[in-house]
Amino acid sequence: MPTPTRLRDLIRQIRAARTAAEERSVVNKECAYIRSTFREEDSVWRCRNIAKLLYIHMLGYPAHFGQLECLKLIASPRFTDKRVGYLGAMLLLDERQDVHLLITNCLKNDLNSNTQFVVGLALCTLGAIASPEMARDLASEVERLIKSPNAYIKKKAALCAFRIIRRVPDLMEMFLPATRSLLTEKNHGVLITGVTLITEMCENSPDTLNHFKKIVPNLVRILKNLILAGYSPEHDVSGISDPFLQVKILRLLRILGKNDAEASEAMNDILAQVATNTETSKNVGNTILYETVLSIMDIKSESSLRVLAINILGRFLLNNDKNIRYVALNTLLRTVHVDTSAVQRHRTTILECLKDPDVSIRRRAMELSFALMNSQNIRGMMKELLVFLERAEAECRAHCSSAMVLAAERYAPSSKWHLDTLFRLLLKAGNYLRDDTVSSTIQIISAAPAERQAYAAMRLWTSLERSAVSGDATEKQPLVQVAAWTIGEYGDLLVSEASSAISMVDEDGFDEFTRPSEEYVIDIYQKLLWSTQLSITTKEYLLLSLAKLSTRFTTRPSQDKIRVIIDTFGSHIHIELQQRGVELSQLYRQYAHLRPALLERMPAMEAPAGERDDSDAEGDAPADSPQHRADRPQPDALLDLIIGSEPLSNGDAEHDLPAATAPPPDNNNTTTTNDILDLLSGLDLSSPSVPAPAPLTSSAPATNLLLDGLFSSPAPTQPVSQPETTVTALERNGLRVEFVVCSGGDTATLTMRALSTARSALTDFLFQAAVPRTFRLDMMSPSGTVLTPQGEITQVLKVTNPSRTPLRLRIRVSYNIEGSPVLEQAEVNNFPPDLFN
Repeated sequence: MPTPTRLRDLIRQIRAARTAAEERSVVNKECAYIRSTFREEDSVWRCRNIAKLLYIHMLGYPAHFGQLECLKLIASPRFTDKRVGYLGAMLLLDERQDVHLLITNCLKNDLNSNTQFVVGLALCTLGAIASPEMARDLASEVERLIKSPNAYIKKKAALCAFRIIRRVPDLMEMFLPATRSLLTEKNHGVLITGVTLITEMCENSPDTLNHFKKIVPNLVRILKNLILAGYSPEHDVSGISDPFLQVKILRLLRILGKNDAEASEAMNDILAQVATNTETSKNVGNTILYETVLSIMDIKSESSLRVLAINILGRFLLNNDKNIRYVALNTLLRTVHVDTSAVQRHRTTILECLKDPDVSIRRRAMELSFALMNSQNIRGMMKELLVFLERAEAECRAHCSSAMVLAAERYAPSSKWHLDTLFRLLLKAGNYLRDDTVSSTIQIISAAPAERQAYAAMRLWTSLERSAVSGDATEKQPLVQVAAWTIGEYGDLLVSEASSAISMVDEDGFDEFTRPSEEYVIDIYQKLLWSTQLSITTKEYLLLSLAKLSTRFTTRPSQDKIRVIIDTFGSHIHIELQQRGVELSQLYRQYAHLRPALLERMPAMEAPAGERDDSDAEGDAPADSPQHRADRPQPDALLDLIIGSEPLSNGDAEHDLPAATAPPPDNNNTTTTNDILDLLSGLDLSSPSVPAPAPLTSSAPATNLLLDGLFSSPAPTQPVSQPETTVTALERNGLRVEFVVCSGGDTATLTMRALSTARSALTDFLFQAAVPRTFRLDMMSPSGTVLTPQGEITQVLKVTNPSRTPLRLRIRVSYNIEGSPVLEQAEVNNFPPDLFN
């Protein structure tokens, strides 16, 4: 048989191929030749043929027919054959194929070889392809080699043990005695592999973690020697002695010192030395400092040491390398809850990062800015974030504006500032605002004093007029909706002479308000209503607002103009607008005597539980965000569906809901209902049913807010609050869910508070609850869906219990943390026995 092509010649041929078809032709031709040599048992060129086959495998072509030939090379006594054979075994075999079991005996023989390089090859292959069975068979050989006097074999054996423990954690105890002795070695390679092996053991077993806490002084001594050691060309990297070993030791110290005051005390001094003596001009030094910061923030370190760590991250923020700045922001975001005051010192630098050209840095800076907000710095930070919002990317604006709404609600120093901030957000965020921002802003204006309502109408009129004139109202439809509602309610205050007495000077010292005439206001409305770009929802706001202005404006020309515009909508192509136009037109004809009463000013809307007081007093505001159940179905609607349905059996039921409480259709309705039924499966639903109380009318969608109060009496006065009790419902993985219980006869109010001590934010947070058949449960909307570290989400539940039996509640909490979904369930039955007395 002719001499086969060399590997380098095959590579040249493949690279010279001009098309994929030509490349496949070369590969197929070579594979056919290799197969023929395998059939003829050509042992002379087997090593060369396997090397070429491995290259072909790396290109993505099938090469499984070479597996048995690799085994023949491994059995060869020549080192060059073994090297290629073991490489082929690592690339072509894995534990899912039975063929790999055939090399167990070859591995055992080579592990006992007198040549250290053959032993090294066997250890590498065992670590790469070992199945649980193979690992158990050869673990004793690996444990013996860890005790070998040869440093080369020792480090290879330690790495092999590391892979075996990952695959079969039960074998960990076998390696414990030999592992501790690795830290006494002088060879840095052995030290690194030993520290890596101990780290893996400590992460997998709490008992092993306690066992290795005794080695903290040894690790401190090794790290100190590395810092104080002079120049060593063998280990020096950019002037730093073996940074790889330093990083490994710092990572192990972080694991050993977590939640252990004694171990943390032993490593405080060395961490301070590393933090102060490491050179930061090179990336190597920054790597060590980064690991030092993580260790300081994870262990029970001294407060001065934590301040030092945060100052290091502050220096990182000034670095020219964008990767280092990103790492600093990311780490500060994870550690801000540990020492907020120290991070606050770098607030100016963090706000400067909002102007960085790199989008990932800007986003991290934005998230960190929200984490740093409090009642003292809210004014300055909100101003910077408003500037950032103007030039933020479209996909970032929704999250930013939503977080700004929640922050303004929580930390607003006064109601006037709160309103001004919401108006600026409506102006700058445009259509990227969350739907519930419109309803929450309207509620705040509704509950404000008369002077503040006039101020809101004047401020919003200025923005509405500017948007209508400039033609950009289409991009700011939430602003148009809030402005339409406000002007419709308080239009008489807008055009009255009393408006000149109200100061309209903003924070920049400008007063852009000019009192409009009634006709001019109607002209602006007409221009907006005639726009073809505005949504139907926005036009519904404008049309009903215009009808309300007919009872606010007094001149005859304005009345006639409003009537003409409304009559025009009686023949509108859109059925909803046409219906409103026809109905409102009747208020000028058949029911003219009812128009002033029907379109009178709405009473103050009821704020959600925990809403901030409408005063100008300085102080923190509660974290709850006023939200209305609007536009999208919520889990509480499904719970109402279940509780109001026929008796359940094993989660199967027919659901009939009265028309007054029927939720809007949703493609995911069936799936969500099944989820809630599954949640209910552990509760006893077979108790005798009692007549359910009359279904409560659900909150109106945001699109119908203007109709609220047309045909209803003013809201009843709030009942006197009852004593509150806190009941812990769930506490897992840094998440704590508790209920603040307020009793009151047949109906009890439970305020769910979710608090997080996790390092990362919990996104897509969803709280669900279910009660037995004899109860009725109404759930308000939550204050948010993103739970930040040390943050809080609240949600109000109202439980009606006519039979006054003890309450049992089953809850389900789902969220995403760092991209991984988490689902937690619990049953709560420790409520006060007199909850419904």
